[in-house]
Amino acid sequence: MLLSFPNWIIHLFSALEWGVAILMLYRYGKLINRPDVGRFGLLMIPHWIGSWFVLSYHLSGDRVPQLLDMSELVNLVGSICLLYATIRILKRTGPETAFAGAVLGGIAVSGHPQSYMGNNVFDAILQVSSVVYMVFLVLLLKVRRRDPEVFSGLTVAGFWFVLVFISVTVFCMYIATEVRGYPTLSHDDLLHGTAESLLSISNLMIVLGIHRQTKKRLEIMSGTV
Repeated sequence: MLLSFPNWIIHLFSALEWGVAILMLYRYGKLINRPDVGRFGLLMIPHWIGSWFVLSYHLSGDRVPQLLDMSELVNLVGSICLLYATIRILKRTGPETAFAGAVLGGIAVSGHPQSYMGNNVFDAILQVSSVVYMVFLVLLLKVRRRDPEVFSGLTVAGFWFVLVFISVTVFCMYIATEVRGYPTLSHDDLLHGTAESLLSISNLMIVLGIHRQTKKRLEIMSGTV
């Protein structure tokens, strides 16, 4: 295996945080009697599954490219689900133009990875994912503005912080492969762990934002605010 023990902890923590966010958001939707919010939480599950494909890929020593390909395909489906869930929330507050597409989730974590599908297909999936993730982020801001009960500002910021993770990962990939001479980013444990830690921060922001929103709602219901 290419990853050190601390790097494995970071990767596992990122995946578990996303799983906790799913559960918390689903329960929050029940709390405020908003099926659309609970649905958003459930439709985060495909991305969570995709993260475990990435972990399996690293567990194989990055020698089974089909696992990485599967993670991207699952994330593609997951991104469409997230975008759909966001549109449904917006429709509750007014008519909205429908978009379709995908979010990135777990891309570029291996640096120039080998792909069983071929680099052209793999890159095309990433490009589509990146474009529609930006659409998703814009719609998420609109949800926050129209219906602040749904997401806290910290949760929205957490989804946006993924862009920082992606940017730093691309930079670390360049340093690892072009400057330090490693075959992929996965071979440079320090830079790989540094980049992955930003995804963990992003997921933690999402979780803490949901917790803050839930706590605020419970205080209102109990009459303490």
